[in-house]
Amino acid sequence: MSYDANTFQNLISHAKEYGYIFQSSEIYDGLAAVYDYGQNGAQLKKNIRDAWWKTMTQLNDNIVGIDAAIFMHPTTWKASGHVDNFSDPMIDNKDSQKRYRVDHLIEAHAERLEAEGQKLKAEELISDMEKLLAADDLAGVKQLIVDNNMKCSVSGTCNWTDVRQFNLMFSTELGSVADEASTIYLRPETAQGIFVNFLNVQKTGRMKIPFGIAQTGKAFRNEIVARQFIFRMREFEQMEMQFFIRPGSQKEWYAHWKEERLKWHKEVMGFPAERLQYHDHVKLAHYADAAVDVEFNFPFGWKELEGIHSRTDYDLGRHQEFSKKKQQYFDTEINQNYVPYVIETSVGLDRLVLATLSNAYAEEKWTKEDGSEDSRVVLKIPANLAPTKLAVLPLTKKDGLPEIARDLINDCKSSFHCFYEEKDSIGKRYRRMDAIGTPFAVTVDHQTKEDNTVTIRYRDTMTQERIHLNAVKAKVLAAVTK
Repeated sequence: MSYDANTFQNLISHAKEYGYIFQSSEIYDGLAAVYDYGQNGAQLKKNIRDAWWKTMTQLNDNIVGIDAAIFMHPTTWKASGHVDNFSDPMIDNKDSQKRYRVDHLIEAHAERLEAEGQKLKAEELISDMEKLLAADDLAGVKQLIVDNNMKCSVSGTCNWTDVRQFNLMFSTELGSVADEASTIYLRPETAQGIFVNFLNVQKTGRMKIPFGIAQTGKAFRNEIVARQFIFRMREFEQMEMQFFIRPGSQKEWYAHWKEERLKWHKEVMGFPAERLQYHDHVKLAHYADAAVDVEFNFPFGWKELEGIHSRTDYDLGRHQEFSKKKQQYFDTEINQNYVPYVIETSVGLDRLVLATLSNAYAEEKWTKEDGSEDSRVVLKIPANLAPTKLAVLPLTKKDGLPEIARDLINDCKSSFHCFYEEKDSIGKRYRRMDAIGTPFAVTVDHQTKEDNTVTIRYRDTMTQERIHLNAVKAKVLAAVTK
């Protein structure tokens, strides 16, 4: 469906009302850019994580998974470049004290220019920004902002500070006595835990190149300007896979994973092709020789969902340099030692949750046969990802109907999540299940006692049919197994 700002706010409210996402520490007025997942959100998140894990480690014979610690030796982040280079350029408005990421400020101004019909000027502005940032010319970036009369959204003035770099890593101390403690960091990404365990996994798993190591886990970034609900948070979860390959084969494997990851978003996540696109990086990171984003059309525009990067041998090479321990692989096929090249796939789990909810949320209205108006809010989450797969609803609280419903749930709940409810009219219960995103609802009525059939209702179409009680489990399983 098409989105406007009000619809996106409705989605955010809906996510709270139906147990998907809450503001963290809400009773204390919340913590900016930090969110908690409720009962339905946590299950949706787990289902997406499990789907990714299954694809990577179960359906690929040459990919294994690990779970590295959040705390790592601080030299790890020196070797990776995060201590020196992991920063965002920021600028403050002196009148409002509001802080902006300069690329976001300039991009927003370019969007306004384009909306006014000045597309060429908007494109030139973005091009100039990219060149200045690539050259690390922060004074030039400020001058670009001043020359284009970019104003603070709060004060309405152009009274800006100099542009400064802010490191995004959270630091803390390891040790019981402050004077003796060592400064360590909360990891800003999960990838380095894979790289430092490359040889451990390769040797203990007797892995032969090409092979991959996958990991999911929390990462932390001190985002100065966090925005757009759970799209950009300070505490988030990544799902990353590093695929180790022979030098010289990176173009082939880069193309392979680029295609595979887009296909996964379509076939497993159920995203329509028109909401996905590739965005090739014009400015490459210093360690990469190719990079592309899989972008999703969020309610606030096209944004990165997953990155695929050809990282060359930068990571293992840097860890070899800083640790003084060889990070090499002996390739028996060519009788040669080398530091492997790496193709990375990195997707944000929280962004996948937001993309799923954005794609699923619908406000529907229609005219019934009697001419009256009806409406509903529904989450059309794919059955394989939906938190609850089946709702079982006895028509009444008596005549043995609840017992039949409970027996059906007991038969199904070891295979998928079920929900039981007997309160309110059947119509209201259907609407609640629609709002939660439950794809199937079964009504147990008095006819069930006569012929063992039930009414099954399909969330997306709202159509109903009678099926045998014994056929319910198989029908739901066929839809949720993907």
